Amino acid sequence: MALTHFDGKGDAHMVDVTEKAVTSRIATAEGHIRMARETFEIISEGRAKKGDVLSVARLAGIMGAKKTPELIPLCHPLPVTKVAVELTLDPELPGVRIEGTVKTTGQTGVEMEALTAVSTAALTVYDMAKAVDKAMEIGGIRVTLKDGGKSGRYEA
Repeated sequence: MALTHFDGKGDAHMVDVTEKAVTSRIATAEGHIRMARETFEIISEGRAKKGDVLSVARLAGIMGAKKTPELIPLCHPLPVTKVAVELTLDPELPGVRIEGTVKTTGQTGVEMEALTAVSTAALTVYDMAKAVDKAMEIGGIRVTLKDGGKSGRYEA
């Protein structure tokens, strides 16, 4: 199987999706940010100095998904029809689990938008809590669902 973002000479290029069918597409990604127990308690109790960490991170994730083609050089700009970002406090980590879901009707998928939503939300949690915990760790970012288009359904 060849990488699609390289031409016959090995140069990077944007994939031509002109002939691809317009279909309903969805992608979901997940990730987490692990932190010290004290940081987890500050966030869960709403005591962060910068404000409501989870609400701001949710909005940042939505914005991140919408800006994906500005950040990832070969991504197509897509008419994103839905972005949902869920942040769940997980005392077992301790930290926050993040899930991003993106939908469109178009000629290419929205995996990159879902991954960017999760990444941006995680980075925002870090930014809002770094004053008390510079050792937070972002991880586990991956696509968990992709559906629509020629390649069909993928579930992790």
